Amino acid sequence: MTVTYGSGFYGQGPARRLRLGVNIDHVATIRNARGGGHPDPVRAARLAATAGADGITAHLREDRRHMTDRDIERLVAEIELPLNLEMAATPEMLAIALRHRPHAACIVPERRSEVTTEGGLDATGGRAELLPVVGRLAAAGVRVSLFVDPEPHQLEAAVALGAPVVELHTGAYCEAWLEAGGGAAVERELARLRRAAAAAEGLGLECHAGHGLTFETVPPVAAIATIVELNIGHFLIGEAIFGGLDSTIRRMRAVMDKARAEAGGALGA
Repeated sequence: MTVTYGSGFYGQGPARRLRLGVNIDHVATIRNARGGGHPDPVRAARLAATAGADGITAHLREDRRHMTDRDIERLVAEIELPLNLEMAATPEMLAIALRHRPHAACIVPERRSEVTTEGGLDATGGRAELLPVVGRLAAAGVRVSLFVDPEPHQLEAAVALGAPVVELHTGAYCEAWLEAGGGAAVERELARLRRAAAAAEGLGLECHAGHGLTFETVPPVAAIATIVELNIGHFLIGEAIFGGLDSTIRRMRAVMDKARAEAGGALGA
């Protein structure tokens, strides 16, 4: 059985299709380094659609270091793929999300001093701040995701907050891979992700994952059958310098699909 994007899982069991969300933030980062309108992140979103992306992710930060308000307006108006708006749980960002009503909003932690998102949201400790934001987005028909570390208490907090989706932060796994290239540290972080993904499904949450994934690091994560979406951006934009955005996204799509198919075959054997 196959269902439409955003209404639940793509089927049941190991054959469940894995979605790819392409984050186009760093197309805007390159544009902003010099000013003007080139390269255009909306053009990148259209190209991602033809290359096999299932959705587009864009993070509107408080300091507008990459995506701008106009970028979000254009993405909502001009692309056909579902838009996943990454946002902090602030009154300003809530108002923007309610005005544009993207398909989904992923609530992330945000600090001005960070280069990129450094960890998961504290859904447990931030209940008072998050509850009204999640409630208002849900009431407006925006599908809410919480970007969290792969820890059981964070998943339980997401359920208590009424968020239907969690995105597991894969940064610790990717950092372990970068430092060791394999071994016990990588396996430990993978085990955390596997346990969290299984627990999320047990709690009735749809499970996504992302942060720092590359061609090398994505297969073991793609093989986790209870993860239904990966969101990948910085690596794809960087790799596109050498091979083009279209071919880079197509290759990532193929690597993900191969890993998922092989995992499904192994589980069904």
